Amino acid sequence: MDPEHRPEHRPERSPGAKLALTGLVALVLMIPLMMVYSLVYDRESQSQTAQASIAAGWGGAQTVTGPVLVVPWMQEVTRTQTIDGEDRTTTTSHRRELFFSPAHQSIATQIDPDRKGYAIYETVVYDSAMSGTARFEMPDDLERYGVKPGDLLLDQVELLFGVSDPRGLKDDVRVSVNGEAQQLQPGNGPAATNGSGFSAFTTWDASAPLNVAWEFGIRGSKSLSVIPRGGETEWTVTSSWPHPSFGGSFLPDSREITDAGFTANYDGITNLALGRALVAHQDDGPPVASGWEAPIDVADERGEGGTSLAATIGLTDPVDLYSQVDRAVKYGFLFIGFTFATFLMFDIVGGARVAAAEYLLTGAGLVLFFVLLLAFAEVTGFGWAYVIAAGAVIGLLTAYSAAVLGTWRRAGFVGAMLAGLYAVLFVLLNMETYSLLIGALLLFVALAGIMYATRGVNWSAVGRSDNEVAAA
Repeated sequence: MDPEHRPEHRPERSPGAKLALTGLVALVLMIPLMMVYSLVYDRESQSQTAQASIAAGWGGAQTVTGPVLVVPWMQEVTRTQTIDGEDRTTTTSHRRELFFSPAHQSIATQIDPDRKGYAIYETVVYDSAMSGTARFEMPDDLERYGVKPGDLLLDQVELLFGVSDPRGLKDDVRVSVNGEAQQLQPGNGPAATNGSGFSAFTTWDASAPLNVAWEFGIRGSKSLSVIPRGGETEWTVTSSWPHPSFGGSFLPDSREITDAGFTANYDGITNLALGRALVAHQDDGPPVASGWEAPIDVADERGEGGTSLAATIGLTDPVDLYSQVDRAVKYGFLFIGFTFATFLMFDIVGGARVAAAEYLLTGAGLVLFFVLLLAFAEVTGFGWAYVIAAGAVIGLLTAYSAAVLGTWRRAGFVGAMLAGLYAVLFVLLNMETYSLLIGALLLFVALAGIMYATRGVNWSAVGRSDNEVAAA
């Protein structure tokens, strides 16, 4: 049927009734819009599950720490008990541990990123090469900790290295003490990594510093964290990934980020910043922000010295399509509002007479945009998905508007309005800082335009005036 000669046989309503009906249909459309929002959440959960599956065979977000020097010592405990009216004194020896942090340590890390995929999902993984040196010194005021130098078992000391996900450790782990290679043992890492990692037994002549050199390769995904220990920790990181994020308790003192990668330098994290002495009777537990569970029975005295602090570097994906689709869905009601307001103006001012079912079908097309956006984004990426979904919906609703509004000129106006809205939304999704300001200004302009267009409407009147008919 030619939209220019569309028959008119619908019962007339007052402008106020039309406005109420339009608002009611818009509220009904909130139900499928919320269902789309839930769909985005569900697909994102599936993506995270797939990424976790990839990480299970490669290595998760890694946290490394150490070395920590554990020095056992014998403590004599004297107790006096009254038995049968007589005081009896007994002395027993208990094995205790002191946890030494390095006086100074330097760490160098090279991160080589890659992408691993599973079906339509993928995640950022990396191979990293880590190396470092650490120097341990015996404090002059050891007795301040309630320990006599003669009580130390220096032939039974142990070096602990922490790796949160040891599945990612490669076969090139090497540790040397004063130039001598050490035999490594799995597990028994520091409490900061819940005991995960590796260790080495060694000896120490406390009259001289203990110099430790170490290197290993480690695989992981998404992020790499270092828990600094000691009087001063220096950490230098280089990578070819151009989109790093820096977080945790410490930020780099200097950084350089280019399209070819980044370099970050933590020039000196001191024990004053860590709030921890170089010698302690308990080892620190995991960082609070890590989400790990507190260590359970790692050792009698380990993990009771408080929480650790970490410096974290994340290999973020610059295009998180699920967060972008999620943000787009939150603007869905604005699309419905703008489109319905346009139809309402043609109805009240131009006499197009839009039915409730036509509002509902138009709104369904607007909601379908977000489903198409999500479906195509998982296959083509967000940019192309946006173009495809927006083009399909604009074409569909422009053609349908020609039948609903009665002329192609009005339909062209609706199509242009939708094209402008989708263009503005794309800008908003890529301008997080000013998105609220721009959105608020657009709403203000739209409301002002509606007020101006309806300034002469009698909202309680039924039928149209001769001037309105002529204007149609």
